Amino acid sequence: MQDLLILAIAGGGLGIFVGIPLGYFLRKQLAQGQANSVEAKAEKMMSEAKNKEQEILLKSKEKAIKMIDDAKKEETDRRSEMQKTQSRLEQRENMFDKKLLEFEDRKTNLQKKVEEIQTIKQKIDVAKEEVGKKLEEVSGYSKDQAVDELFHRVEEESSEDLAMRIMKMEKTNSETYEEKATRIVLESIQRCATDHSSETTSSSIPLPSEEMKGRIIGKDGRNIKTIEKMTGCELIIDETPEMLLISSFSPIRRRVCYLALEKLIKDGRIQPARIEAFIEEAKKEIAIDIKKTGEETLYKLGFTGIEPKLVSIAGRLKYRTSYGQNILNHSIEVAQLSGLIAEELGADVAKAKKAGFFHDIGKAVDQETQGSHPEIGGVILKKFGLDEDLQDAAMNHHEDKPEKLITQIVKAADAISGARVGARRDTYEQYVARLEELEGTAKQFPGVEKVYAIQAGREVRVFVSPEEIDDYKAYNLAKDIARKIENELQYPGEIKVCVIRESRVIEYAK
Repeated sequence: MQDLLILAIAGGGLGIFVGIPLGYFLRKQLAQGQANSVEAKAEKMMSEAKNKEQEILLKSKEKAIKMIDDAKKEETDRRSEMQKTQSRLEQRENMFDKKLLEFEDRKTNLQKKVEEIQTIKQKIDVAKEEVGKKLEEVSGYSKDQAVDELFHRVEEESSEDLAMRIMKMEKTNSETYEEKATRIVLESIQRCATDHSSETTSSSIPLPSEEMKGRIIGKDGRNIKTIEKMTGCELIIDETPEMLLISSFSPIRRRVCYLALEKLIKDGRIQPARIEAFIEEAKKEIAIDIKKTGEETLYKLGFTGIEPKLVSIAGRLKYRTSYGQNILNHSIEVAQLSGLIAEELGADVAKAKKAGFFHDIGKAVDQETQGSHPEIGGVILKKFGLDEDLQDAAMNHHEDKPEKLITQIVKAADAISGARVGARRDTYEQYVARLEELEGTAKQFPGVEKVYAIQAGREVRVFVSPEEIDDYKAYNLAKDIARKIENELQYPGEIKVCVIRESRVIEYAK
């Protein structure tokens, strides 16, 4: 057993001794084989890389050769095109040179002709001078004397015929235009017949009993003082039975006071607190009524697209009067008349109607704003972006000679509406006294022969002596009379001063 163990150990040691060198040798052989295999792969890869490199080089050379060929071809084409362009430019240059030479030849020929014409003209002038001298020698007149003599004879022979022809033409044209204007005005008036009722500066309110007067006055007059202070109106309580008068120049104030008193009388409790409440309520009702009136009026006239604020301003015209004539009714009538006149003249009917209605829009606020109502009206219409023709009509409808046709139409319609019988309130005595004062003011100037106040006092015609007043003095006289009227007289609107100077030569055929 021990021997077997020794043999086994000896065999194992021998195996180890022999196995280590054998393993080393085998591993070396295996490593050598692997190395040879890697080198073979590397060589193969190198070979393949070289082959690919050669292929890439060949392809690159082919592409380079192709690009060079294309570039050479493109260069050849460009050179060919440049040669063609150069050839065309040379041809044009040759043509231009040729035309320039032709132009120079023509210019030279024209200069020669001009010189020839000037030479001929000089010869003609010389010939004319010689003929003129011979005519002067034969006739015994100089050139200027002959011309004056010829004009004088023609004037003597034809002056009467020319004067008659001019007078005939003026008469014919005047009659035609006057007839046409009369027809247009008459047709417009007939087609627009509006009723007028003159308004005063006072309103009357009925009372249920005489006892109500004392209640309105109040203790120590506190009620009536409160009403007058808050409304700006004057209450006139006299002996007229069961009647109270409200006096104020402003129709709006009178209306506010009227509504407030009406409510107070109906309520029965008249004291300062109630008075203030009813007056404020009346003011609100008036504001609503003003807006409603403006909307209804503009709808009636067919106007659209008007700003709400301008609609309210237009509604205020209901409570504005001029010499007793209600301005809202007046504006509606002027709008209708303007439309009718514009239709006859072939003008813009819609624009004329709108200009006619808004021509007095400045009167809606002229008592609260500084300036004349034409100026205020123009500013209002400009502010709300209305047409320039409408602005011009508002500003210049009182001018003597408005430039724009629409303004002239509105001016005519305004005169027709204001001149209707009963439209404006002015007593006969005041009317006559005002006209006499107007004529007497103009007669005070030297050289004035006669003075006539016409057009209801809107125009003064002054006839002067032609021996004392020449044209320049007549111009200054009109200015002086207008200035004197402005400084000394009170009148509505404006007055036109027309100075007439005429010379009459009278001869009798016996």
